[in-house]
Amino acid sequence: MYIESVPNRNSPPAVLLRESFRVGSKVRKRTILNLSKWPPDLVEGLRTLLKGGTAVANLQDYFAIVRSRPHGHVAAVLGSLRSLGLDSLIDPSPSRSRSLAMALVVSRILQPRSKLATSRCLDPASLAHSLGDELQLGHPDADDLYAAMDWLLPRQHAIEQALAKRHLSDASLVLADVTSTYLEGSHCPLAARGHSRDGKRGKLQIVFSLLCNRDGCPVAVQVFPGNTADPATVGPQLDTLRRRFGRARLVVVGDRGLLTEARIRDELRPAGLDWISALRAPAIRELARQGAFQMSLFDHQDLAAITSPDYPGERLLLCRNPLLAAKRARQREALLAATEKLLDPIVAATQRTQRPLRRAASIGLRVGKVVSKFKVRKHFELTIEEGHFDYRRNQAGIDAEAALDGLYVVRTSVAVEELGPADAVRTYKSLSAVERAFRSFKTVDLKVRPIYHYLEDRVRAHVLVCMLAYYVEWHMQRRLAPLLFKDADPDAAQAARESVVQPAQVSPEARAKARTQRTAAGEPVHSFQTLLADLATIVKNRIQPHGGGKPFDMLTRPTELQRKALELLGVSLTCTQ
Repeated sequence: MYIESVPNRNSPPAVLLRESFRVGSKVRKRTILNLSKWPPDLVEGLRTLLKGGTAVANLQDYFAIVRSRPHGHVAAVLGSLRSLGLDSLIDPSPSRSRSLAMALVVSRILQPRSKLATSRCLDPASLAHSLGDELQLGHPDADDLYAAMDWLLPRQHAIEQALAKRHLSDASLVLADVTSTYLEGSHCPLAARGHSRDGKRGKLQIVFSLLCNRDGCPVAVQVFPGNTADPATVGPQLDTLRRRFGRARLVVVGDRGLLTEARIRDELRPAGLDWISALRAPAIRELARQGAFQMSLFDHQDLAAITSPDYPGERLLLCRNPLLAAKRARQREALLAATEKLLDPIVAATQRTQRPLRRAASIGLRVGKVVSKFKVRKHFELTIEEGHFDYRRNQAGIDAEAALDGLYVVRTSVAVEELGPADAVRTYKSLSAVERAFRSFKTVDLKVRPIYHYLEDRVRAHVLVCMLAYYVEWHMQRRLAPLLFKDADPDAAQAARESVVQPAQVSPEARAKARTQRTAAGEPVHSFQTLLADLATIVKNRIQPHGGGKPFDMLTRPTELQRKALELLGVSLTCTQ
């Protein structure tokens, strides 16, 4: 903001408080307040303040700050949403419904809350933040937000098609994964009991799948009943890829629990899709039994291509990670020791002099509970008789399993000319990007849970809002990477690895940031949430001149870190009156 004197023919010049802003490549300006009738000393005092100086006059005699609301984080997220063109993808025509849908998406990043709490934060009387003012929402209530969800859901297919057109192309790699989350209440038609990845016993849940491009950028989400098995979600996801997105050739990347042998045989092959997945442990043991590979393969390498008649038309890439082998050996030994610690009291109970444990059925019942607790029954030989119980480790079985520790087999139908062995393994490992997305969905940032909606479409709309919020956040994190605990140079990190099988590395710059907790410019390194909190200290102040003048808004001056963050996002600070 600045003060400008405008010549006014034969009258005194007009003294105007103005603000510059950019529209495309042009710089425009607008008048915020006419100061022509102000005393000259008051005008000069304000001019001094706007230039960063200190006015001698007591401005409290002329102005009052009647309200202050956090604004910087709103400008960052809302500006990023608009720069990505997501507002136009939601609906090309501006409307109150579109603005409310945008508010839902932005609020999910700023402060995930219930719809009622979100509506109160958007009210002009609220001091939570300035989002309601920026979107000019008036006085929305929870019913308005529910109506916006109902308005948004029918547009999901069009939005996802636009995202697929933007981020997927023919022969693209598509990362697919599935997770679940619990709901509150018991009346939602999608809610059902199933395998809870949240470890939340006694709760009904839903299952939802996420499709991302090879970099982890989300393009589509689908919701299923809570008792849906992971492989059963493959068909609908393939339908999304082929029929809705209209891609001629795609390579689906999924883990061994999603792209099972049956899904590949019955759905991917008939659809003409290629895939990258991995074999389950029993299949690896069968390959070893058939002599498809020898452990001597790994004397001088950790990646080998093998073949098997059981997998015609596929490439099998056998990998061995020594660190993973050592970890599994430690875990196995810990589970065996924990099981023995529980079995020893049963042995002692059969040998005690007073009221010993005699009946074989009672002994078997207690032993069964113990050996099933840590799932290592196959590694013990049990002797249960009337009045007697003994056990010992099945060392031969343990050694046979230990020989395969650290081994995993990536399977793919993509020809070696299109995707080399190292690239195929690297692509399979990129599924970790989807796992990070689920962590952001469920715990870190967006907090998709708990879900209180009981209408099926509202649950689907809620998950869609979270996906769109993650889309915005994903792009923001990539742009803000120099200021975050995030590797801004993944290519350098890849070059630091001697082999793709080795654990992931970070670039020297990322290691330096983690060690010093400072950027190369000496600024403090942030997480995404702490940087948003820092941006929130840029405050929009509503200033009321004494004497009945028109109130106006003024922003606090950004710090150097805040200025750089906004610059990386391509966002400029403006006040919406």
